[in-house]
Amino acid sequence: MGNNKEMATPVIQQTTQIMSEMVHAAETLSKIGPAISVFGSARIPPGSPYYAMSEEIGALLAKAGFTVIAGGGPGIMQAANKGAYEAGGTSIGLHIKLKTESKANPYLSINLPFQHFVSRKATFFMHSMAYIVLPGGFGTLDELFEALTLMQTGKVPVGPVILVGSDFWGGLYEWIVEKLQATQLINPLDPEIFFIEDSPAHAVEHMQRFYKEHPGIMELQNNSPI
Repeated sequence: MGNNKEMATPVIQQTTQIMSEMVHAAETLSKIGPAISVFGSARIPPGSPYYAMSEEIGALLAKAGFTVIAGGGPGIMQAANKGAYEAGGTSIGLHIKLKTESKANPYLSINLPFQHFVSRKATFFMHSMAYIVLPGGFGTLDELFEALTLMQTGKVPVGPVILVGSDFWGGLYEWIVEKLQATQLINPLDPEIFFIEDSPAHAVEHMQRFYKEHPGIMELQNNSPI
């Protein structure tokens, strides 16, 4: 009894690791400036039109003065990082250690590895003003809906969440409007905040215009209470 080793349960060890990852990320990203996260699948290959769109978005965001945050892995994440990195911008990868993603992509100004999804996701939302979401699976959907949930509950400042690819996202967006918004299961959606866009240039132009019209939101970026 009273032995400290007895207190080091797996839950306590995991919680300590999560807290350590979050603190390290917060210290590392404390001065990155206005940042936008790009979400999307690791499974989309370089030859895909969506890969090209993500790379263009990363480059355009960097040229517009935004830091680009992505998952640090392959696919859509690599494309966004590559576009930002090769455009001379700050390219951040929040790399989760998985069997299918053994190493981070090579287009990173800052590489932050994570063992735990919870600390990785919190880092995305603590340091991003807005989100551009390309096609992806469960992980991408998880990130998309958490961003919307945090905004609608006031846990992070409101900013644009742009779905890129009407062919991919159209059915889901209609379902959200018809099944969730129409039955008042969610707050009304602001078309300036949440919408579908097929043009990378228009998506980035919207980001620039939004923050020019709402300068106060930029000041809240690193002060969200999550």
